[in-house]
Amino acid sequence: MSLLGTRVVRTEDPVFLTRGATYTDDLTDERLTGALHLTLVRSPLAHAEITAIDTSAARDAPGVVAVVTGADLDIRAARLFPGANKAMRREFLATDRVRFVGEPVAAVLTEELYQGEDAAELVDVEYEPLPVVVDPVEAARDETLLFPEAGTNTATSYGYEEALDPAFFDGCEVVVSQDLVNQRLAASPLETRAASAVWDGDDLLMFISNQNAQGGRDEIARWLGLEKDSVHVILPDVGGGFGAKIGSDPEFALVAWLARREGRPVRWNESRSENMTGMVQGRAQRQTVTIGGTRDGRVTHYRLEVLQDAGAYPRLGAALPAFTRMMAPGTYDIANVESRASVVVTNTTSVAAYRGAGRPEATAAIERAMDLFAAEIGMDPAEVRTRNVVAPEKFPFTSKGGAEYDSGEYAKAIELALEKAGYDRLRAEQAARRERGDVRQLGIGVSSYVEITGAGAFAEDATVQVHPDGAVTVLTGTSSHGQGHATAWAMLAADELGVPLESITVKHGDTALIPDGGGTMGSRSLQTGGIAVQKASRELADLAKQRAADLLEASVDDLEIDPEGAGIRVRGVPGASSVTLADLAAREELKLQTTWDGEKATFPFGAHVCVVEVDTESGKVTVERIVAVDDAGPILNPLLCDGQRHGGIAQGIAQALLEEVMFDEEGQPLTGTFADYGIPSAAELPSFDLVEMSTPTPVNPMGYKGIGEAGTIGSTPATQSAVIDALSHLGVRHIDMPLTPMRVWEAIHAAQEAGK
Repeated sequence: MSLLGTRVVRTEDPVFLTRGATYTDDLTDERLTGALHLTLVRSPLAHAEITAIDTSAARDAPGVVAVVTGADLDIRAARLFPGANKAMRREFLATDRVRFVGEPVAAVLTEELYQGEDAAELVDVEYEPLPVVVDPVEAARDETLLFPEAGTNTATSYGYEEALDPAFFDGCEVVVSQDLVNQRLAASPLETRAASAVWDGDDLLMFISNQNAQGGRDEIARWLGLEKDSVHVILPDVGGGFGAKIGSDPEFALVAWLARREGRPVRWNESRSENMTGMVQGRAQRQTVTIGGTRDGRVTHYRLEVLQDAGAYPRLGAALPAFTRMMAPGTYDIANVESRASVVVTNTTSVAAYRGAGRPEATAAIERAMDLFAAEIGMDPAEVRTRNVVAPEKFPFTSKGGAEYDSGEYAKAIELALEKAGYDRLRAEQAARRERGDVRQLGIGVSSYVEITGAGAFAEDATVQVHPDGAVTVLTGTSSHGQGHATAWAMLAADELGVPLESITVKHGDTALIPDGGGTMGSRSLQTGGIAVQKASRELADLAKQRAADLLEASVDDLEIDPEGAGIRVRGVPGASSVTLADLAAREELKLQTTWDGEKATFPFGAHVCVVEVDTESGKVTVERIVAVDDAGPILNPLLCDGQRHGGIAQGIAQALLEEVMFDEEGQPLTGTFADYGIPSAAELPSFDLVEMSTPTPVNPMGYKGIGEAGTIGSTPATQSAVIDALSHLGVRHIDMPLTPMRVWEAIHAAQEAGK
């Protein structure tokens, strides 16, 4: 019986639940013996000239080995996003100017960790404050420049080659426009950023908390001017990433440089408050949607304009609008679509990927637009969606965003979600509450979404080896930080090789073992790394059959995997002789490396229905139910899949209702701790109704698509829509996220005042 499609319990969990994980800061590797501890001196101002740095007092503090400033470094300022303005570089330690609160200005190395914080406070930095720009709209005016040599705050732009057509919406019976905020979020991983470095001659070994060992290695090597073969990166257990740990961080290269300078290992682990101000953040888009069509519910025109806040130094966030534009039409067959985006720098923390990375922003925009359109023509929002989605017979379908959707049944997903939610009964209850004038009003939000997974990283390597003792090792270029790869990849190998699951060890995150790999991001792992493992296991089984044929004096075509004996046997002959894989491995190395290249991305899709109660006197929102149809093709392990959906839905609801990174007008963080930043607990979340639906992709032989980000993409607009729907009869047309009690209360009272 095949393991595929069954709820195999995670093989990783016993260690996590007993001994506990070994994160980068937990390492006791003997190579780190005698390591110094790095503490960074960070800017308290969002924008200022550095006029002087006095390190003398810090150098004399107990346990201090060295205090280093930017003037001591011989590594050049880094261009963190190649597509951005060339002048917008970040120094590893600021020398002339700081551009956000928390930017590193000096490095203190101490014998003991506790000594670093006291010594860092003794570094005297003199600043000359400069005007601060936090609002991206204001930044786009170029009145306060972060990089005077660039002459602009615009880092890059998309779709500005031609002007928008002023007659674009001519002929539409209905046109609706709305400004939207897709607010800035903090990834808030369990484990903050951490790195340790040790040199052996000219060779560098680094332990880092990261989503891609190979990508991290390449960036560190580039920043330090090294050949990548001289850099060895190992990922210990990684406590969450959510996109914020893609690639590397300038701090990692600084750790390595300091270790080389001092001739001793160096360790660094940031505090939670440092993480909330220094680690890259997500989303941070201002959007304007304009939607047009006919009064019978057909959407014919859609325009999306995006202003992306890149933070102080352009990083991967500068590329997010490209995905937002690509996915702008969502699941809808809209004949005419325009979009453009501008990326600006502000005196805030840099923006990069966060679960979904550009695709949730696109879905939030088009779904809000569909609701506004439905309200304008007086049609049920679910009906408007089903009338406009791409029909199944049109796949593969190239959208007006330029994406080639592989497969999908979008209307079916909406109908399944509505049926499971009991949509008609909910609408009837909503009408009754409105008639009675209840304080607690009911809202129902519907979203339809499609996303791109595996984009730009279609290929992955895998190596599978059977050892003489019967154990199996799988090497993969994907990197697990909670996804369950050790379980999933073992399932794939066990299914092809007929060996017990407990005999298989999956290894990842070590560039010495796996020099090439794409890491884990963009929900790519199963459709690339998983398929590569399956392909390598299947090819290894074929190789084993070829070798067994001589021993068993049988034709290869007559041989099959023997799951009872973990070997090869003659097909259909009871009691026939067999040979174990372990015996074959003892005779000759039984190992195979292969590459899978899907050549294309896949496009998972789904529909969510969210049901909320809104207290109209206090503005408090309670999520009562959320029904999720998330179609990622066939499911390898429903337990792992459900876990990904649960986590994504929780983060999506949190964006809609709670989370927002905020700065005051001077660029000071207002959400620098978990006491200020609204991460949800179980108390704020309902049980999730997960509905199964499977539409395979033709891109890979198993039909797999990605699932890691789906819940985040579908749940956010459904939740936002539900809250606004609960209040629409009171005249509330739109509320920006997060829909906090205060913001909801203000919207209710603003509508009441407008209606007088």
